[in-house]
Amino acid sequence: MSALAWQEIRSRAVKFQHEWKDETSEHAEAKSFWDAFFDVFGISRRRVASFEKHVKILNGQGFIDLLWKGTLLIEHKSKGKNLDKAYLQAMDYFPGLTNNELPKYILVSDFERFVLYDLDNNSSRAFTIHNFHEQIELFAFMAGYEKIEIKEQSPVNIKAAENMGLLHDKLKDIGYVGHNLEVYLVRLLFCMFADDTGIFERNLFRDFILNETRQDGSDLAAQIEQLFYILNTPDEKRLKNVKESLLQFPYVNGDLFAERLDLASFDSEMRQILLDCSQLNWSLISPAIFGSLFQSVMNPEERRNLGAHYTSEENILKLIKPLFLDELYKEFEMIKSKNRQRDALLEAFHNKLSKMTFFDPACGCGNFLIIAYREIRLLELDVIRELLRGQMIVGIDLYVKVNVDQFYGIEIEEFPSQIAQVAMWLIDHQMNLRVSEEFGSYYVRLPLRKRANILNANSLKTDWNKLLPASNCTFILGNPPFIGYHLMSDEQKQDVLYVANVEIPTAGLLDFVCAWFIKSARYMEGNNEIKTAFVSTNSISQGTQALILWEYLFNKGIEIFFAHQTFKWTNEATSRAAVYCVIVGFSYKKQENKYLFIYPTLKSEPNQIAVSRINQYLLDALSIFIKKRSKHLQKDASKMTYGCKSADGGHLNFTIEEYEKFIIKEPNSIKYFKKFIGATELISGTYRYILYLKDCPPNELRQMPYVLKQVEKVREMRLNSTDANTRKWAEKPTLMQADRAVHSEMLIIPRTTSENRKYIPISYYLKDAIASDAVFQIANASLFLFGVLNSAMHMAWTRTVCGRLKGDYRYSNTIVYNNFILPNATENQKASVEKYAKEVLTVRDKYFEQGNTLADLYDSFTMPPVLLKAHQDLDRAVEKTYRSKKFENDNERLEFLFNLYQENTLF
Repeated sequence: MSALAWQEIRSRAVKFQHEWKDETSEHAEAKSFWDAFFDVFGISRRRVASFEKHVKILNGQGFIDLLWKGTLLIEHKSKGKNLDKAYLQAMDYFPGLTNNELPKYILVSDFERFVLYDLDNNSSRAFTIHNFHEQIELFAFMAGYEKIEIKEQSPVNIKAAENMGLLHDKLKDIGYVGHNLEVYLVRLLFCMFADDTGIFERNLFRDFILNETRQDGSDLAAQIEQLFYILNTPDEKRLKNVKESLLQFPYVNGDLFAERLDLASFDSEMRQILLDCSQLNWSLISPAIFGSLFQSVMNPEERRNLGAHYTSEENILKLIKPLFLDELYKEFEMIKSKNRQRDALLEAFHNKLSKMTFFDPACGCGNFLIIAYREIRLLELDVIRELLRGQMIVGIDLYVKVNVDQFYGIEIEEFPSQIAQVAMWLIDHQMNLRVSEEFGSYYVRLPLRKRANILNANSLKTDWNKLLPASNCTFILGNPPFIGYHLMSDEQKQDVLYVANVEIPTAGLLDFVCAWFIKSARYMEGNNEIKTAFVSTNSISQGTQALILWEYLFNKGIEIFFAHQTFKWTNEATSRAAVYCVIVGFSYKKQENKYLFIYPTLKSEPNQIAVSRINQYLLDALSIFIKKRSKHLQKDASKMTYGCKSADGGHLNFTIEEYEKFIIKEPNSIKYFKKFIGATELISGTYRYILYLKDCPPNELRQMPYVLKQVEKVREMRLNSTDANTRKWAEKPTLMQADRAVHSEMLIIPRTTSENRKYIPISYYLKDAIASDAVFQIANASLFLFGVLNSAMHMAWTRTVCGRLKGDYRYSNTIVYNNFILPNATENQKASVEKYAKEVLTVRDKYFEQGNTLADLYDSFTMPPVLLKAHQDLDRAVEKTYRSKKFENDNERLEFLFNLYQENTLF
């Protein structure tokens, strides 16, 4: 049985805590309590765990309340008992357990309070039954998921970026700009990093600024220029009369200091900022800081245009671990376990590491390349340790084979491409220091001999094979720019068409990031062994983007072998802007092991689950491509249309207060006012008014001067519109631009609604109202259809195939509704659905009478249990119209619906 979806687990948890919140006795209901607890996670307690396990303890005999061998030990007490003592009692059982029986977790409880102890990482978490649904991800191990733990990063990174950004601004303010400024900052960054990491003697650069330059900063630029000369000159070629403080600096090489820059200028404040920067301990700072630096010094407009979203190390690890790192460590552990040919296999594995190549075709400041390089060097260090076990070390440099020239990148902007180049040297030096510490022999690669292959160019217009032939590439990785197709510049749109238009006629609808997926797929045709993984906004796995992009890629033979479902991707910039992202790993070569990383909430850490397939929606389900349809697949299905588009500039729209004032001035207009309902009004239980003048005769209109005044405003607004179609409607200012008014009872579905809601708030509305184009409408919708659209079946479909606005659902009649297969129900089944649909409406009405709104009733935290139960009863009734066997989770529902869709679209 596949693992339950987190949303379903949370729903079960809410039910569990509601049923057991008042229990007190340890003995009366404990067994039923824990049976129900296990059922929350889709587990039969009888299959995995037993009560009253007998064990020998120090002072005699004992009985463990509940033991899941090798996984979980539970000690249960009556309400109010001391849980610390319960934990100590649990630990007393350990001597009586075998190694296979020893648990990884201990859970103690008194019905109301819980404490979960993770024995592997020596941590604990306490909570009460009242917030159990908020803590379910602690029990990922029970639900069948693997918990992924990634360490936080040092906050000194943010401080360093802020300081360097401030120095950048000061230099820019005095007119030191462009290429000179960019290269200058990169060099200063290198010097400060070198100061604390052993490239220079400790604090050599800081002391040089402090002791050799004036406090007013007047000579600082000249002194720094001299320093740059020294760093670019071998010892034997340096001028003889250079002062001693400069001669202590080593020769760096690598062309970093080769170019002669215009002379900068400093004052006392700028000198102090530089000293403040140099006071930081740069040995604690990852070279990935350079990405954050780049974000801090760019202006907001540039950041939007370039799609720069710089990332923390923990997010980068989410990509590189399943792309290559986990598999390499698995291979390494297997080799270590060998008795025969172990050393030969280690040598071959080491050579394999030294020949791998890593390519980021939108590398920015090189964050992904930097972290990938560090992790490969750490693995190499483990390999060297195994190879040299028990041997005398002659020269450690003979054993270090991995180098920066295995790493390739393309970046469109010069400044970040320079940062990437330098940062790769810095991380190389950090890793060389690790080697030195490990083997007690100082190891440094100075002067610099090799460099990362970073190309400053437009990646989408560049032949990647000229930088790195596909035949020599092993992995492609990175986070290409995130820009929606409607936000792209003309140049960016042309770049996408340049890459995609020949083979994809609808390429004009693609987001910018899609061009990198497409170009990678073509590049990979030159080497089917290449594995690729990109971070992207979640748009590529939703709606139109998923259809256009993945149908093309799958038809070429690409398959997804791992994916992180939607999560909140934060960066290290001061604003900590967040983007809703996914990570997708893909290749031509069929991968035996596929993994999905699922997030209980957008802010959670991921849980890993093995799957047999991954479709374009990043689900373990069939790859069915849902096309837009102007009509429903089933001919007898009710028609769903947009609401009305008034295009009146708000001049015919009135709040309740505005309406009441207006009809006092213009009493004859009252019969032309109708309630106007959009998504906001529907969900919040309010309404607006609209002057609906379609049936207003000219002679009556002329007798209403205040109405005429509003009509004239509409005409002017439409004439000045940038939309050609709206300008045409200036000739008909009394009419809506799109009048789809339903003069009957209608079912209203919001076009956009929160992804935190278990059900989209769908509701009937009276016939005297007009729906706006913020909603969809169905005239005279049956109670049976209301029930189906309010079901878990329809929600599973909607969550998967709809578009998204950030994380929110964007419902669609052409994609979601017209492709959703309505059940072929018997009369008895219809009657059952209608019964429970009516119960949902009845429960709602009772709460409406108390002043509640749909927003209150469908909030994930405030949804009343009685309404949740009514929906769950409705869910079961609807599901029985599809099949008699119960659906265990959304994956089963989707697999069934995709199969049903496929059957209904075969001709």
